[in-house]
Amino acid sequence: MNRFRVDGKTAIVTGATTGIGRAAAIGLAEAGANVAVLGRTRNPTDTCDQIRAFGRECLPLQGDLCDTGFLAQTVDCVVKRWGRIDILVNSAGMTIRTPAAHFAEADWDKVISLNLTALFRMCQEAGRHMIEQGSGKIINVASIVSFSGGINVPAYAASKGGVAQVTKALANEWAQFKVNVNAIAPGYILTEMTQSLHDDPARSREITGRVPAQRWGTPEDLVGAVIFLASPASDFVNGHILVVDGGWMAR
Repeated sequence: MNRFRVDGKTAIVTGATTGIGRAAAIGLAEAGANVAVLGRTRNPTDTCDQIRAFGRECLPLQGDLCDTGFLAQTVDCVVKRWGRIDILVNSAGMTIRTPAAHFAEADWDKVISLNLTALFRMCQEAGRHMIEQGSGKIINVASIVSFSGGINVPAYAASKGGVAQVTKALANEWAQFKVNVNAIAPGYILTEMTQSLHDDPARSREITGRVPAQRWGTPEDLVGAVIFLASPASDFVNGHILVVDGGWMAR
């Protein structure tokens, strides 16, 4: 089981102050990694406290991921602190729910900028260091709408489809440098972003009824997939989109 450990590794997790990102950061710490916690509006103190409780080091960083200067600064800070970057989890994301016929241009740009463009730039910044050091694991958070269109989320669907393809494109180029690039595609996970859907009785009943597991997922349901893709256990896994959805895509 040591192949599933990441002892002494250095990880960067975006969107790590809440939801899937927070669970991933804490899970990686439990598996042995030191973690740089990135958030934009929320204070990362709580996540860092959880990480330090496992005896790991934590580097809290706050800023706008759409600012390329902040991304470069983040990577430099991590390299200065720990000397290397072993794991990157791109979890930060957002959605705006509006019927496609009325979806505002500004909203489209906002979603694409964070979910896709910032993710790619973060992969670039961290990937350069991983290529130079000859190893690394990048885990992007895609979605089941990477495969389907969703309802009233055209920008989110476009961005997550893009995440899946960027993941494959980078894997094709970087596998030769022993840098693994993969993605996780969560199904309906109860987070702040999906709370409104969960609270809608009709929509929540519809979603739950289609999930063979007969429940919504939790952020903790993604932790095992993150650790697998971050650890030596996945050294020959490249360009894969790992669906974690309670069976939604099988229906």
